[in-house]
Amino acid sequence: MEKDTSVRRVAFVADYFPRQCGIATFTHDLRKAVAGVHRGWDCSVVAVDDEKDVYDYPEEVRYQLSEQDMSGYRRAADYIQFRDTDVVCLQHEFGIFGGPDGSHVLSLMRSLKVPIVSTLHTVLEKPTEGQERVFREVLKLSTRLVVMSEKARRMLVEIWGVSPERIDVIPHGIPDMPFVDPNFYKEQFGIEGRRALLTFGLLSPGKGIESAIRALPSIVKEHPDVVYIVLGATHPNLVREQGESYRLGLERLAEKLGVKEHVIFYDRFVELEELTEFIGAADIYLTPYLNEAQITSGTLAYSFGCGKAVVSTPYWHAAELLADGRGELVPFGDSDAIAKAVNGLLSEETRLHAMRRRAYRLGRDMVWPEVGRMYGESFRKARESAGNNRIRKYATRTLSESRMNLPALNLDHLERMSDGTGLVQHAAYGLPRYEEGYCVDDNARGLLLCQMLADQDDSELAPRVAKLMNRYAAFVNYAFNPAKGRFRNFMSYERAWLEEAGSDDSHARTLWSLGAIVGRSRDREMVEWATQLFEESLPAVEDMTSPRSWAFALLGIDEYMRRLEGDRAVQTMRRRLLSRLIDLYQEYSDTDWRWFEPQLAYDNASLSRAVIVSSSSIDDEVGLDIGLRSLRWLVDEQKSETGNFRPIGSNGFYPKGGRKAVWDQQPLEAQATVQACVDAYRTTGDDFWRREARTAFDWFLGQNDSGQSLYHPKSGGCFDGLMIDRVNQNRGAESTLAYLISLVELRGLENELGAFDEVASTAGADVKQSA
Repeated sequence: MEKDTSVRRVAFVADYFPRQCGIATFTHDLRKAVAGVHRGWDCSVVAVDDEKDVYDYPEEVRYQLSEQDMSGYRRAADYIQFRDTDVVCLQHEFGIFGGPDGSHVLSLMRSLKVPIVSTLHTVLEKPTEGQERVFREVLKLSTRLVVMSEKARRMLVEIWGVSPERIDVIPHGIPDMPFVDPNFYKEQFGIEGRRALLTFGLLSPGKGIESAIRALPSIVKEHPDVVYIVLGATHPNLVREQGESYRLGLERLAEKLGVKEHVIFYDRFVELEELTEFIGAADIYLTPYLNEAQITSGTLAYSFGCGKAVVSTPYWHAAELLADGRGELVPFGDSDAIAKAVNGLLSEETRLHAMRRRAYRLGRDMVWPEVGRMYGESFRKARESAGNNRIRKYATRTLSESRMNLPALNLDHLERMSDGTGLVQHAAYGLPRYEEGYCVDDNARGLLLCQMLADQDDSELAPRVAKLMNRYAAFVNYAFNPAKGRFRNFMSYERAWLEEAGSDDSHARTLWSLGAIVGRSRDREMVEWATQLFEESLPAVEDMTSPRSWAFALLGIDEYMRRLEGDRAVQTMRRRLLSRLIDLYQEYSDTDWRWFEPQLAYDNASLSRAVIVSSSSIDDEVGLDIGLRSLRWLVDEQKSETGNFRPIGSNGFYPKGGRKAVWDQQPLEAQATVQACVDAYRTTGDDFWRREARTAFDWFLGQNDSGQSLYHPKSGGCFDGLMIDRVNQNRGAESTLAYLISLVELRGLENELGAFDEVASTAGADVKQSA
């Protein structure tokens, strides 16, 4: 049977106008161009929202997807396929999708059964580990790839190993405007009779506007009629974090240099018609970006294609587009070079005009109708390579194919247990028991949870998480006793320390949380603080005798070494502590007892986990085998007759050769087992460990010896334990944190796997659809 490669329905997935974002504008213009050239096609949009119910979208937006709603990506895939879509056109940029490095989009891509044409707005030469993992999956799951420069195509082939046959080079589209004298537009901006330099786009420090402003005194000295127009609103993310301090700094710089009469800031996001008028009024366009790793610049494409002379730093897109005299390239951050290039062009009218005409001629291949035609060809190729397979209208999945259904994250109870000092350690039912005070143990756990949540880039939770993190970090900081080199543990509600030094376990657990801040945080001040405190508190571990303290310290060291792997003192401590645990295992283990001690006590799985991650980091095969072997034995010991997770009861524990305590089961054991199994899965790729992690987590949800849930969905808290006759109704800090850390750990794992279903009330969830 002849293949059906025709295209009738295209779904564009990306940010979308009127959102103030370059990709939103690009997608709007691209969709309009494709629909204009291919008039019989149904071109709909699945818009990715950064906020709920904010944008008044045009009618082509049929479906809205909240960027942080992980389960929503799969529902969006179902919607796309229900509409019998032929091709999905995905705009890929790390920052527009939710999850670490934009990984939520993988859930949508894996669920789709139709060809995907992905436009890559960023191609990195040196990605982070997370970016590399996500980007490789995007490349694998895409039927065809569109890039906007030859440089990007070469990078895909040479660095990322993509077959050239799968790549289409299609330039960034531009409006089709006539070639006119800039003076035609200047009067409406009040700059008639003046030479106009222009930079436009969302303002942020990487744009290098400072370099251009510092060049102005030299330019104005030779050409007093020059005015520099900086067009564009400050980037919304920058405004949320810093307000307008960046723009105000630029204004103060212009005033300091004596050129404030030659700089005009237009602080707003302009639409296409007005933008073309600004471009038309410009004599020279400036792109003084500070980083070469920009593979696409829409502002450069617009200005060049509309016939502007361009002075630019040699970032990747500019170096290619402006080569061979098509523009003026200057070194990064070199204001003198910018001034020299601008003065040269303004002094040589003939060269300036020739550069403009050459750019305009080349730009005829970049106008949106031509770009729309080229995308249409790419869509047809994608259909052809996908074959004649009938697509499924729903992304149906068997149970074995499905990812985990996990409860929605709820921080209400954690916030209730936290006050201006820190995290209160105990509760009477759901009420904080102030008379019991605080402990560094729980505040360190809280700090670890907050960092794990920060890793998952949930913009809705971010302000709440940041507030809690600052409280817990301040408590940890105050808990350190420099005279002892140790952390205090217990504090009364009146903020009086009850000891000069806390337990070994509390000290080492605090090291663990500090290591996580050092290794993962994107807040430089927090990293510096945690690094210094980690270094001051690590030596105390040397004299500790508790295997759990060694394990917690090793887990902290593993986190720390993510960023500072060259720290020789920490390397030495890791080898020393790992050796101690391995020696214990070899002393106490036999064919029936594969463990590090003569009893199973509390937080057991953390011992195996510490050995697994530490051995894996230094390629110690013997240690890794011990870690995995001991953990497999432990999960077998922690199984009921029905296959449910049954942690060792704290009412007696389990001595070697003795009876195993069943009751007073603690949430901490489930957390330790979840995290250990997740790390075992990440290390080995063996799905056995992912199943065991889920089995341990299900203990919280009622898959246990009493058949009762320990999770309190209304508050987000967790009951304190499973007794022989009841669930302990108190919801203290340790139990609640054990549940939340387990949940966030599994959310992170499932997010890495690119698919996630969140169990919550989804009726009228954060999506809006129309027929």
